[in-house]
Amino acid sequence: MSTHEAKKTQRTVKLGSTGPEVFPLGLGCMGMSGMYGATDDAESIRTIQTAIERGVTLIDTGDFYGMGHNEMLVGRAIAGRRDRVRISVKFGALRGPDGNWLGNDTRPVAVKNFIAYSLKRLGVEYIDIYRPARLDPNVPIEDTIGAIADLVKAGYVRHIGLSEVGVETIRRAHRVHPIVDLQIEYSLASRGPEAEIFPVLNELGISATLYGVFSRGLLTGSKPKGPGDFRAYLPRFSGANREKNEDAVDALQRFAHERRMTPGQLAVAWVLARQPAFVPVVGATTVAQLEDSLGALERPLSKEDLTALEALVKISGDRYGAEQMKHLDSERH
Repeated sequence: MSTHEAKKTQRTVKLGSTGPEVFPLGLGCMGMSGMYGATDDAESIRTIQTAIERGVTLIDTGDFYGMGHNEMLVGRAIAGRRDRVRISVKFGALRGPDGNWLGNDTRPVAVKNFIAYSLKRLGVEYIDIYRPARLDPNVPIEDTIGAIADLVKAGYVRHIGLSEVGVETIRRAHRVHPIVDLQIEYSLASRGPEAEIFPVLNELGISATLYGVFSRGLLTGSKPKGPGDFRAYLPRFSGANREKNEDAVDALQRFAHERRMTPGQLAVAWVLARQPAFVPVVGATTVAQLEDSLGALERPLSKEDLTALEALVKISGDRYGAEQMKHLDSERH
């Protein structure tokens, strides 16, 4: 059997009790639209198309990534391949022409406006999983989910997801319409959802798509590249935390080397082993990064590996600055 055929027979993961079956790794496209510095559209398209060839089915984007640039890029990459992918789109974040963040809008009328533009930019007739990027404090979640449910009935959306919300919001949303997955940050460095959020997902039959698996490159030894790289302002990459975390990352790199893995593969393999029913979404921006992440599927970690790794690697600092953490519904307890 060829490597290509082997990938095709790879197990799948079902997104919630009502969602689609997807490949066990998803591709997150945010980094292809400049959030971490300069990117190359041609390489980004090659990366998406290689992912599809390798069996990856879940492609994740947001209408505000690069102010529409990311959706247009994904649209170009999936042209002629639509039947082989499941597209997940986040909406609701507002941005100005200078790129600044202006808040959220998930009113029903805004939901229907946002999706009209997403469908056009992506060049598709429907979106597989549509989700508000953050909880809008001015709009009851029932109203937002009700509006997406109308889009499901009309055929423009197949499934409804959530992103970065807490237990109460998950329950309220799920009462309006079945939720297939919650998108939330989770990694060896960010284990908060284990306490309350994951148990509720299991109870309700909801899956999770897990982003930030490399903790924005922290776990792979990547460092902010300059003022255009928003990581320079995050607590884990600055001040005293930075020095402590560099020591932890050195330990992780040694652990990976002993097992003939790259740090990236180790970070992905840890998530796959810890949460086998959920789907890590890796933010590869090059074919080489994608191939590296896919290699984790061939190198599962044992329970002993997990215990040893978790004892070795302790990360300091919150995943966002204090102001952003305050606005995250998923961080409210």
